Amino acid sequence: MSEKKILVIDYQTNEREELVRILKRLRVQIIEAADGAQGYELFKEEKPDLVIMEAMIPRLHGFELTKKIFQESKGTVPVIIVTRVYKGPQIRHEALTNFGASEFFESPVNPEVLLETVDKLLSSEDDIEDTLPDLDTVLKIVSGKVN
Repeated sequence: MSEKKILVIDYQTNEREELVRILKRLRVQIIEAADGAQGYELFKEEKPDLVIMEAMIPRLHGFELTKKIFQESKGTVPVIIVTRVYKGPQIRHEALTNFGASEFFESPVNPEVLLETVDKLLSSEDDIEDTLPDLDTVLKIVSGKVN
């Protein structure tokens, strides 16, 4: 497996550094952005495997950026929102349902839970091809000839 890339977007340097510090436990390449516009440019240039961001970021709101990433990657690049600003089940539901976020955490986030989620999202991307049936199996299923 090649080294995974994670894009971390947060305008508050100390919060961004804390996320990076947590993520360094994983063997991943970390790219950082301080606002939504820079984050979007880096997303297009670097093609990260996963994005973690604060929702309230300047120059392109986190929810809008989440939606753009979801649409442009056709849902293949998971986005985790870790927010200090937005709270409650209704906002979590909006982020997950309407904007395409893969996960939503309110700050402060439990580092172990975050790492577990990141690991799960990054490995599910690898595993999907292992779980897909081969063409012959699909043809048998479609034609009703499965044992």
